[in-house]
Formats: sequence, structure tokens, C-alpha cells
Amino acid sequence: MNKEEFMKILKQSLSNMDMYEKEDILYDYEEHFRIGFEKGKTEEEIIKELGDPKIIGKSYRASAAVDDAVKNPSTKNIGKAIFAALALGFFNLVIVLAPFIGLTAALLGLFFAAIAIFIAGIASIFAIAFHPFFNSFITIQCNAIAAILFSIGTIALGILFFIGVCYLSKLFYKVTIKYLKWNINIITK
Repeated sequence: MNKEEFMKILKQSLSNMDMYEKEDILYDYEEHFRIGFEKGKTEEEIIKELGDPKIIGKSYRASAAVDDAVKNPSTKNIGKAIFAALALGFFNLVIVLAPFIGLTAALLGLFFAAIAIFIAGIASIFAIAFHPFFNSFITIQCNAIAAILFSIGTIALGILFFIGVCYLSKLFYKVTIKYLKWNINIITK
């Protein structure tokens, strides 16, 4: 492979990136070649030092996807960042995707648990209000009030649990971004 082939492959692998970023990256690699030539290196030596242009392009695309997920937090952008990191190699399938799926499933489980606790509190209030046992005796009304207060507490617990899981999901997003950046740096070095 010569310089022209290297630059052509690199340009093709950067095809989905912003035009200005792509031009900046290509200019940097042109500078690598220029500096290498000034030091008396051959094209082959410079290309060997730089590495595979396809992997270089994938790493830049993955970094751009992670940066986009940082600037515009959304499920779509984090998904793009994860799939861009997966494109860096089979190793990432195990290192990135497996923990992400496991932690996402745990987070969804916590969301469903919070919703279930909230619904249980509402259901218990309806059960107390419409159950004939609580309406028949005056002496039991103390227990009915306690049961209603317990139900209100259960609803409040469900709401607080849901808010806590929302904060946990924001933290999970930030940690995922940092993990992807770390992973891309390890793969590309």
C-alpha cells in the first residue's frame, strides 16, 4: 500500500463524518506523511507506524459518535455510540455490549419495580375504600386509617423510587459515555 491508497481508504472510512472534521483528519495524516518524509522514512514505514486506515476511520467515527452523545444526550445517540464502538472489533462485542445489555436490563427492572410499588399503593387504597369489611365496624376504622396511611406511604415510596431510578439512569448514561471513551482510547492505542 502506498500513500495515495492509504489516504483513499482513510477518506472512505470517514465518509459519514462532518466535512470539516474529515478534512482536518485527512490534513493531519498528510502532515504525518510529510514529517515522515522529512525524517527520511519510506511510505511503507510511515504506513506501518500509522496502522490500518480502516481501523483509524472506525475509531474516529466512534469518537465522533461518543462526542455527539455527550453534546445531545438521547437513547438514539448512545445507541449509535455503542454500535460505533462495536465496529472496532469482536473484542468489543464482549467488553461493551454484554455489560451494557446487563446494566440496561437491571435499570429497566428498577423502573418496573418503582411503577409496581406505585400501582400497589393505589390498588391498596381502592381495596380499603371499597372493601365491605372496613365499612362495617366503627372499631376497625383505626386500622383503616393506618392502612390508608400505609397505602399513601407506598405511593410516595413508588414515586421516590422512580425519581431515584431517573437519576440513576442519568448516571448510567454518563458512565457509559466515559466507558466508551476509555474503550476507544484503549483499542486505538
